[in-house]
Amino acid sequence: MSAILVVDDSKVMRDMVVACLRAIAGTTYTHASTGLEAIERLSLAHFDLMVLDLNMPDVGGIEVLEFVRRQDRLRALPVLIVTTRGDEESRERVLRAGATAFLAKPFTPEAIIAEVRRLLPEPAETRA
Repeated sequence: MSAILVVDDSKVMRDMVVACLRAIAGTTYTHASTGLEAIERLSLAHFDLMVLDLNMPDVGGIEVLEFVRRQDRLRALPVLIVTTRGDEESRERVLRAGATAFLAKPFTPEAIIAEVRRLLPEPAETRA
């Protein structure tokens, strides 16, 4: 079972991401509506992937990403940035900050499913 943390200040967007990702069998979802809430959830539970928005009212996505990359326990966590900032400068900035992948909004269900499948660790039962 893979655990995914979905972080976005928009409930509609969080629900949309989860609705798209329900096509991936064997996944569970936890929501966070702020960067601070995301940091709290990351500190209390294990996740296999985080889908993270950049624009949030308290602690922004870049700050959450930087927090993750500074923590030994979280350093290898795959982080998919999903944001309205689709320009090349924003993409390069988040990848330099340690994002694993970048997807601009609006996205298609197929695009986010493909990215998440690519980023999720291989299930233990299929490893050689």
